[in-house]
Amino acid sequence: MRTAGRLVALVVVAGVVVPVAGAITVLSALLFLPLPASLPDPTPGVEAQISRIYDINGGEIGAFRRFDTSQPVAPEDIPEVLRQAVIAGEDRRFYSHSGVDVWGTLRALWADVRTQQVVQGGSTITQQYVKSAYVGDERSLSRKVREAVLASQLDRQVDKDEILFRYLERIYLGEGAYGVGAAAETYFRKPVSDLTLSEAALLAGLIPAPSRYEPRGNPARAEAKRTLVLDAMLDEGMIDADEHAAAVAETVWLATPGEPPPDRPVTVVHPRERAETPYPYFVDYLQRYLNERYGGDAVYRDGLRIHTTLDPRVQQEAERAVGETLDGTDPPLEMSLVAVEPQTGFVKALVGGRDFAASPVNLALGAGGGGSGRQPGSAFKPFVLAQALEEGIAPDRSYPGHSPLVVGNDTFRNYGGASYGPVDLRTATRKSVNTAYVELIREVGVAETMELARRMGVTTSEYQEGFHGLSVALGSLDVSPIDMASAFGVFAARGERAEATPVVRVLDAEGAVLEDNTDRPRARVLEEVTADNVNDILQGVLEAGGTAGDDGIDRPAAGKTGTTQDNGNAWFVGYTPSLSTSVWMGYSDAPRPLQGIKGVRAVTGGSLPADTWESFMREALAGVPVTEFTEPPPITDLTDILRRRARGGFDVRALRAPLETDPGVYVRPLPAPSVEPPPPP
Repeated sequence: MRTAGRLVALVVVAGVVVPVAGAITVLSALLFLPLPASLPDPTPGVEAQISRIYDINGGEIGAFRRFDTSQPVAPEDIPEVLRQAVIAGEDRRFYSHSGVDVWGTLRALWADVRTQQVVQGGSTITQQYVKSAYVGDERSLSRKVREAVLASQLDRQVDKDEILFRYLERIYLGEGAYGVGAAAETYFRKPVSDLTLSEAALLAGLIPAPSRYEPRGNPARAEAKRTLVLDAMLDEGMIDADEHAAAVAETVWLATPGEPPPDRPVTVVHPRERAETPYPYFVDYLQRYLNERYGGDAVYRDGLRIHTTLDPRVQQEAERAVGETLDGTDPPLEMSLVAVEPQTGFVKALVGGRDFAASPVNLALGAGGGGSGRQPGSAFKPFVLAQALEEGIAPDRSYPGHSPLVVGNDTFRNYGGASYGPVDLRTATRKSVNTAYVELIREVGVAETMELARRMGVTTSEYQEGFHGLSVALGSLDVSPIDMASAFGVFAARGERAEATPVVRVLDAEGAVLEDNTDRPRARVLEEVTADNVNDILQGVLEAGGTAGDDGIDRPAAGKTGTTQDNGNAWFVGYTPSLSTSVWMGYSDAPRPLQGIKGVRAVTGGSLPADTWESFMREALAGVPVTEFTEPPPITDLTDILRRRARGGFDVRALRAPLETDPGVYVRPLPAPSVEPPPPP
């Protein structure tokens, strides 16, 4: 055995040493061997190909087109602060290396060898220019070596300042802007020579991933990246502490199409419409998804064929239901609806607001769509319930439902001030008893509940242990409609999660498959018995006596209402075994009471949002076979027994596992404390 172990270790080591040795040989050759006297001409700009978008039935529903802009500039037009910002952010050793940063490239090659794929960049400014001008975007080791060879050659033949100028003329900076001249006009409506230090740092921060750091759609990311560039400039001695502080504090004005600069700086976060489609909110979500994976150049220039999950009939029913509810109301009152297929994660419909052209903030995506997410209120309680069931707490366990409940410095009340006696979890959920759920999360743990919600797909809010308290049970953290629809889909799928996606498959211009989600594996995040019991309990919300008792859809369905403090946000998230849908209603500018809307004195999750959900689901599921939820097995409450034995010094654990035995009666002695029971025969 020891000999075999040594042999395996030697093979693994050889598998790493040989590629690294090869990389060193290549780098030595490109740095020290004679090279041809001249480089070929740079490739001309490739004419953009339209990327076409198809619905789930194969019908074309839109296209991504690139309307590129460029703005010729002279070397003397580029301010020193922009040159320095780009060098600090992209290649601090630009003026000292020979076109290739040997150690940076070795680090990247090591990561590639270790993972058996190309995972790191490590490219200098010279290499980035060579990639754009000569070798293209292919992600392969041979491309990386050719890029390094040509970069070293270019560095020997062309002055550093000229290389930097060529790079700044050609680099893509988002919004169809190629080169820093076009970017200055696109984002700031000014010539590049007039850029401030803060504006220069913002542009430099766009270089690694323009779509990710797009300042209109992702202002927080863009600002954080700008600060990192300014930090690097300070570290390199390019600016002093006072200049750094002033630039970090500066509010950068961002232009919108056709808008002149204002008299004083403001921040504009609305992205402009980028695609031709009758479904702009869905395509906005799709664009963000694709940009994150393939980059804006590929999406807008490479002629992709994008087959989406959008079902046009379901999408049209979503738009109808939202439109009917908002009819007769005025902005900034908004509503969002997202429908997800639980077994696949396919987003069948997505409405992010009343009018994308008027306000292109996609409220379905929360912070990822330019908004901020919204508190879900009691719609978050099913995650607390699931955590309790996972820990062996039975649905018939009772908790005090009196109101108010004082815990330390916090006071919790039930909706409308209602007070209850002891209520079991089934009743506490059906009637949405806040104080019982506060007691429940005290028992199962806030951090544990948030971790479960994260595994189920709630990613919008960042939970900070010690900062967020028991109010988490009542939905005090911001979430997004797409996360809620996806996470509740885990209950519908009996504990398995398929991450939400707008894409069935993506093909390149030649028909090669870049991505295929038709048969993705699902991750188990809840036990089946837990999900089945949650489904059984949440069906009570839609029955008589539940908080949405009037909104059944004549087929098995489950869900949860949510209403935040002072009726600032109202939610209904509900599902059948085949479709999970979230509906949010509120004001887009800031939460304020939803009162006197369409004859409803105070809007709750069980009123207009639940009505909208019902209207949508009835039509969206028309013609879809009725499916029953799986009847849940009972959960025996083990927690009191476990706690008593733990206090007695025993090592006790509750383990759930499927038990398969032959029919009959088995009698065996109980195991001694702290001894694992024998396996079943």
